[in-house]
Amino acid sequence: MIKKEMIAMLLAGGQGSRLGVLTANVAKPAVAFGGKYRIIDFPLSNCINSGIDTVGVLTQYQPLRLNAHIGIGIPWDLDRNNGGVTVLPPYERSDNSEWYTGTANAIYQNLRYIENYNPEYVLILSGDHIYKMDYEVMLDFHKANRADVTLATMPVPLSEASRFGIVIADEEKRIQEFEEKPENPRSNLASMGIYIFSWKVLRNALIALKDQQNCDFGKHIIPYCFEHQNRLFAYEYNGYWKDVGTLGSYWEANMELIDLVPEFNLYEEYWKIYTKCDTIEPQYVAPGAHVERSIIGEASEIYGAVINSVIGPNVRIGKGAIIRDSIIMKDTRIGDFATVDKSIIAENCKIGNGAVLGEGEEAPNKLNASIYSFGLVTIGEDSVIPDNVHIGKNTAISGVTTKQDYPDGVLASGEAMIKAGDGE
Repeated sequence: MIKKEMIAMLLAGGQGSRLGVLTANVAKPAVAFGGKYRIIDFPLSNCINSGIDTVGVLTQYQPLRLNAHIGIGIPWDLDRNNGGVTVLPPYERSDNSEWYTGTANAIYQNLRYIENYNPEYVLILSGDHIYKMDYEVMLDFHKANRADVTLATMPVPLSEASRFGIVIADEEKRIQEFEEKPENPRSNLASMGIYIFSWKVLRNALIALKDQQNCDFGKHIIPYCFEHQNRLFAYEYNGYWKDVGTLGSYWEANMELIDLVPEFNLYEEYWKIYTKCDTIEPQYVAPGAHVERSIIGEASEIYGAVINSVIGPNVRIGKGAIIRDSIIMKDTRIGDFATVDKSIIAENCKIGNGAVLGEGEEAPNKLNASIYSFGLVTIGEDSVIPDNVHIGKNTAISGVTTKQDYPDGVLASGEAMIKAGDGE
């Protein structure tokens, strides 16, 4: 086995419960993004663009689609005999199946995988952020400071700082204090959940904390390294970075792609985002159809109007239909004369003829107001919406619904309809 200077461990086991019905049957990193991509494509592409050719992807929750998407890593040029991409599910032990109980526990369970390569450095990544970052530049910073641990950080508005791990660093960027999600943050430099560890330091910390319940990097490993006089440094990143962990931030990040000058550019030659592409025919825009400021996926057929929206591959928009400010994922069918406003519609859904989504005034969602908000309509995959029904804002639907499910043909704002067998 050839020794590697740095390998990446990509944590992709998250359920993403704040995405509601979008992640009922699929892991958050496998959720579609920007028409043709999945969220995990971004950190994987960053790895190959940064010259990292060995990536362990740690999966757990609903891993099937993620596994099928990654395959042997061909789209990212990670199909290699030595290194490449390896999917690492939790080990099935003979006496009991050991689930990963925290981000650091997941890495601990895969110490043997890392030891195979005996790297000098280990890069820890999360599978659910949208950004472009050259990890080689971060590694150069780590080496220049003779750091034991380097945290990628970025300035955030002080009002949002309590959502993050917050670091206080001196002029040399050496970390003086680290607080995980402090109530009263004293700095706005937030940890991005991207870490470079010198391998020996990481290994020692993981072994020392192996019996810690729900062992986590932010809560346990970083404080442990800090307490043991390791050299911790903050690498400051100032590019585009979005945690798409809520429906609102997920919707916003997609909508930002279609700004006239997008802050996040998917089309740069020198920093490509790679993905698994099915070989499918080109898109078709029918005579009389209208498309404005939108991303339209391959093999989609547009017979109606699409305005300010992100449309995935193999989607059909019926004649007379109007789609505004919405995300529609692959293989979905929108009926004739349907109206879809500010909605997120997952893969393989059927929206009936004349259905109206996203009308009326907002009301807090009765199932979970903290998830289903932002004025959005959220529809889980494989759902069916019958003809001519009217659906309000801050609503959630999952499953095959029929006319009988809609009293007077309406699902009012703030209501949810989750059919048996579907997650919340």
